[in-house]
Amino acid sequence: MDQIKNPFSPGAGSPPPELVGREPVLDQARVLLGRIKIGRSEKSMLLTGLRGVGKTVLLNEIERLADAGGYRTIAVEAHEDKRLGPLLAPYLRRLLFDLDRAAGAGDKVKRGLAVLRSFIGSIKLSFGDVDIGLDIEPEKGAADSGDLEIDLPNLFVAVAEAAAERNSSVALLIDEIQYFNHKELGALIMAMHKVQQRQLPMVLVGAGLPILPGLAGESKSYAERLFSFPDIGALSEADAAKALQDPARDAGVSFEEDALHEIFRLTKGYPYFLQEWGYQAWNMAPSSPITLDIVNTATATVIRRLDANFFRVRYERLTPSEKNFLRAMAELGPCDHRTGDIAETLGVKVNSLGPVRAKLIKKGMIYSPAHGDMAFTVPLFDAFMVRAIPQFYR
Repeated sequence: MDQIKNPFSPGAGSPPPELVGREPVLDQARVLLGRIKIGRSEKSMLLTGLRGVGKTVLLNEIERLADAGGYRTIAVEAHEDKRLGPLLAPYLRRLLFDLDRAAGAGDKVKRGLAVLRSFIGSIKLSFGDVDIGLDIEPEKGAADSGDLEIDLPNLFVAVAEAAAERNSSVALLIDEIQYFNHKELGALIMAMHKVQQRQLPMVLVGAGLPILPGLAGESKSYAERLFSFPDIGALSEADAAKALQDPARDAGVSFEEDALHEIFRLTKGYPYFLQEWGYQAWNMAPSSPITLDIVNTATATVIRRLDANFFRVRYERLTPSEKNFLRAMAELGPCDHRTGDIAETLGVKVNSLGPVRAKLIKKGMIYSPAHGDMAFTVPLFDAFMVRAIPQFYR
């Protein structure tokens, strides 16, 4: 078949040809954007889920909804080595300058720029490389204390008031939000709390790993009343089949039922993996329909691609002790595991695992779905660990 016309698109954040099974989340986003725009209160959203479930795709789709609704959008991705203040400042600068260029821009926009200049001055004390060229007099006493939990709320309020003055609204979209430290996440929550209290036109839609609700709650106890936490999981077998069959049929190709069933068995319904199997099966099929034999042939290629790319990039960031911890988890199987069982598999005491477990959580490799339990954040990673380290030694 024509590989150029292959409808499947495996890749980080690549939009699938068919966005299936996510309409409830998108409907929730539409309500949020609509209510905030008319001055009604509504909880902002923090999407949570494992790697490969399509959180980034959803975030991008919500950004499109916000753009279509007349919002001014800021879309950023958090990094382990990039702090919150320097990450946001350039985007807020651009937004305020856009508002300032609008006809009849008033005092609130000018004040927003002055407050941003104060904020930049305060974070420059901690991050010497912050220089975004804002040549304006700072507003003294506003967002310049050097304490992010004080300054960021003042800055957000100033930005949201500037947007309100121009009859505009702001949507802040942040991916990988779990990488912010405790102080930064707390400041972000406090900032959105202050914005919501004043019913200002700003929303936050974030995405992160399943540890995010716990991190938010630990940072500020009222986070659960300020945000909703939609759980983005694997697709049902019916939705997984639709995600494969509908794009293929649009291109004049079909999957046989047993081929669809096998792909679901292999992928467990995770969207990223569905795209990988769909892509390779299409390329290997001589003609329609795509059969079970084609899927079986494609599987070896898919596994090699996943091992070399999706899994390997995460594996290479691990220390030997971290790899050993994850290999012990893989030895126990794909489900959640008690920390005590992992320690027993490793032949060590439970309390000795604390440091390596904390590092793996910080790196986003594992999370705790329940007290004392550990699980992989990357689907099918247990099988990869067995392939990467075939022989397990204590």
